[in-house]
Amino acid sequence: MNILLLGEYSNVHATLAEGLRTQGHHVTVVSNGDFWKNYPRDISLVRNYSIFGGVRYMAKLYSILPRLRGYDVVQLINPMFLEIKAERIFGIYKYLRKHNRRVFLGGYGMDWYWVNTCVNDKPLRYSDFNFGNELRNDVNAMKERADWMGTAKEKLNRYIAKDCDGIITGLYEYWVCYNQAFPKKTTFIPFPIKQEFPSITDSFTYPVRIFIGINKARNEYKGTDIMLRAAMDIKDKYPDKVEIIRTESVPFNEYKKLMNSSDIILDQLYSYTPAMNALLAMSKGIIVVGGGEKENYDIINEKELRPIVNATPDQDSVFKCLEQLVTHPETIPLLKKQSVEYIRKHHDYIKVARQYEEFYKTKKELC
Repeated sequence: MNILLLGEYSNVHATLAEGLRTQGHHVTVVSNGDFWKNYPRDISLVRNYSIFGGVRYMAKLYSILPRLRGYDVVQLINPMFLEIKAERIFGIYKYLRKHNRRVFLGGYGMDWYWVNTCVNDKPLRYSDFNFGNELRNDVNAMKERADWMGTAKEKLNRYIAKDCDGIITGLYEYWVCYNQAFPKKTTFIPFPIKQEFPSITDSFTYPVRIFIGINKARNEYKGTDIMLRAAMDIKDKYPDKVEIIRTESVPFNEYKKLMNSSDIILDQLYSYTPAMNALLAMSKGIIVVGGGEKENYDIINEKELRPIVNATPDQDSVFKCLEQLVTHPETIPLLKKQSVEYIRKHHDYIKVARQYEEFYKTKKELC
């Protein structure tokens, strides 16, 4: 198949492209590299937010549109798959729909179905937008609600979701949201990870190295502020046994170098499921403290492995999870090995690419 992947989120499309190519497909990735993370792509479409940046961006977009025709599959990372207003994306989407065979929507992150379901239906015990029946009122959560609900972005998301041939979700919580609305066209496929299969020893020596990556713009929203405070408290309590590695908004390659030397990563406090950064860390034998709820294991039918140290969204829970690891270092090698096996079993980029391939083919007949 000839496949076009439009947009990027935490290396999902770049890694998926590698997996699909191993199966003989021709794949083109068009993206901005996910901003400062600068992930690889075949056609770079980056907007410079200067006085004439928008004009240059639109000129580049229209110059490459003829190259975005004739594909068997077009997959969008998000309804906002371009750095332009939702009102302008309608026309681009219709162009892609007209000139390609099938179009698929990714349910991988922030969109109207995620926001609306968490705010109004509340099927999750906690999320980026709710704690039980109580709505979160931090600045980012309120901004995202205002950005997606009752706006052109909502109209665009609902239009594409209804019109497209299939919807692929990458986390349990996104599957819940889209499956409620589109059970016949929604599927869950684990995120793809290209693994290195590190060698994990059976012994462990202090210090426990705890890694946390900070995005200043989304610090409170993702719970990074809470996780960092818990880590600093652990460091204060066990100064000779703990080392903190922290980084802020660095390119992907630098991020990986800093992460690689750690034993534990703190990530996604309000998630049920490990996302791309956490999964990448697990593939290197790094233990995730973050989202690992029962539903995460159920959706992939995992009955034995439990590598993720699940923290509920409060500082005390994170502290206790970290303290358990620091004071019981004999558990660290086992969890490291389970982390590597978990990725091999469920997230190997070639296995995942085959699942995408099968879904693309199935939807050819159904839609």
